[in-house]
Amino acid sequence: MVTAKSSKKLVVSKDWCKGCGICVELCPKGVLTLENGVINVEDEELCIKCGLCELRCPDYAIYIKKEEDDEI
Repeated sequence: MVTAKSSKKLVVSKDWCKGCGICVELCPKGVLTLENGVINVEDEELCIKCGLCELRCPDYAIYIKKEEDDEI
């Protein structure tokens, strides 16, 4: 029997980021920082995948991706 396990992953497109810092200000866990004018994920393990960064990014540079892994 095979079951699907869903998880989420934080994805950042540094090429699209303009360094506005909106996501940094909204992150409730303080996971995001600005480094050299682009977004940086300090510790993805602390990220609760709430989606606030994705919701407010004007450049669509950060989003939560749903991943599915098959378990046997």
